Amino acid sequence: MDLVWPLTALFGGPLALWAYAAIGRAGPRGEPSRERPFWQSVGLGTTHCGSGCALGDIVAEWFVFFVPLTLFGKPLFAAWALDYALAFLFGIVFQYFTIQPMRKLPPTQGLAAALKADALSLTAWQVGMYGWMALTVFVLFGHKLPKTDPVFWFMMQIAMLAGFLTSYPVNWWLLRKGIKETM
Repeated sequence: MDLVWPLTALFGGPLALWAYAAIGRAGPRGEPSRERPFWQSVGLGTTHCGSGCALGDIVAEWFVFFVPLTLFGKPLFAAWALDYALAFLFGIVFQYFTIQPMRKLPPTQGLAAALKADALSLTAWQVGMYGWMALTVFVLFGHKLPKTDPVFWFMMQIAMLAGFLTSYPVNWWLLRKGIKETM
């Protein structure tokens, strides 16, 4: 969670700071972790998913800024494809380093468990995020926003919050089924 909270603060701002102060702080070193209500554990698991998405999206968006790509003739679709791929990669890495030590799994089983835990969660996140960005590009503004414009990054923050909302129920299910670890 050391990387999760700063990455969550990038898109969650004051809301993320409140969540960290209210439910995110761990107890002092050596003290057993406290029991949380299930809805809070789901929220923490969802922020874990979102941190991989945030990092992947930032890296991908700046990459396509400097190295223009197209998919189906559209730079926007290429950016979204790269966003998803990098978010998935970072998400799997974050899940692996949570699940593998908690379950004490061999590396290949840890990787398989990370893939199983993050594939649906991350996809649900990206659906919410892309849904908001599609509304932004095609409805609200009628054009793609430049990545150098603060409005683009503000819209991305809202998109990430939309991703949180679409991923939360999926994380609820994954935690209930024991596919994902509680934080």
